[in-house]
Amino acid sequence: MTGALPFPDIDPEIFSITVFGFELALRWYALAYIVGIVLGWRLVVRAVRTRRLWPGERPLMTAEQIEDLLFWVILGVILGGRLGYVLFYQPGYYISNPALILQIWQGGMSFHGGALGVFIAAFIYTGRHAIARLRAADLIVLGIPPGLLLGRLANFINAELWGRPTDLPWGVVFPGDAAQFCPQVVGACARHPSQLYEALLEGLILGAVLIWLAWQRGAFRRPGLLCGTFLAGYGLARFAVEFVRQPDAQFVTADNPLGLAWQIGGTGLTMGQILSLPMILVGLMLILRSGRAA
Repeated sequence: MTGALPFPDIDPEIFSITVFGFELALRWYALAYIVGIVLGWRLVVRAVRTRRLWPGERPLMTAEQIEDLLFWVILGVILGGRLGYVLFYQPGYYISNPALILQIWQGGMSFHGGALGVFIAAFIYTGRHAIARLRAADLIVLGIPPGLLLGRLANFINAELWGRPTDLPWGVVFPGDAAQFCPQVVGACARHPSQLYEALLEGLILGAVLIWLAWQRGAFRRPGLLCGTFLAGYGLARFAVEFVRQPDAQFVTADNPLGLAWQIGGTGLTMGQILSLPMILVGLMLILRSGRAA
């Protein structure tokens, strides 16, 4: 296929060392999680320390409370992301192999599951400390886009979650299994770099919109606006990218080459689109509600 871009020669493993006979490795994916969480935490702390952003210049939480909440958020991301992947994408496989559920290092995390895990963790924490939950949600979502941006870039470096075949000039020839799903392509199989699309939409653009709303449009004075914008923005971005993203292999069959999780006639939706629809609807409802409360 002419015009395709070669995959950059980036090792997914940054470095490894052997300690007492055990090999310890740092991978870009793990680094993305760590740096994304730190950047999100610092952004949220910056928001609570900028008193002019809040009604009556009284921030919802203290920096110390943000640090306490961070532990629960991390727990929600890990447990929710893993269980979401197990339940949404491969329930039969993990029911047959329950011991593999805990092997997170083997891969398999769901953003929608992680988001649900964060929601549950924050719901419990805010209830215990009598913090207004919707306003807390506005604060929490402000810190999520940095992790999405870096996580999607790490997906690209890992050559995973690639897109469908394309003849566009920016198509990328991914290594490994990516070529096995292009039986009708002669030569190199170029694919949409869907990871980069998501990094741009869900991380950079959505993050910039949330920061603009918070610092320039007084969003913290309209409970639900930031949370609604994040949910609707992420849902729309993910729904759109799913049209060019290669579905998980377990959904692809000879009768269902597009990997649709729900079909009617000759069309349907992928699992990512199905899970994004409730986010879009709830997000729009919160945005409308925040407008009435302004």
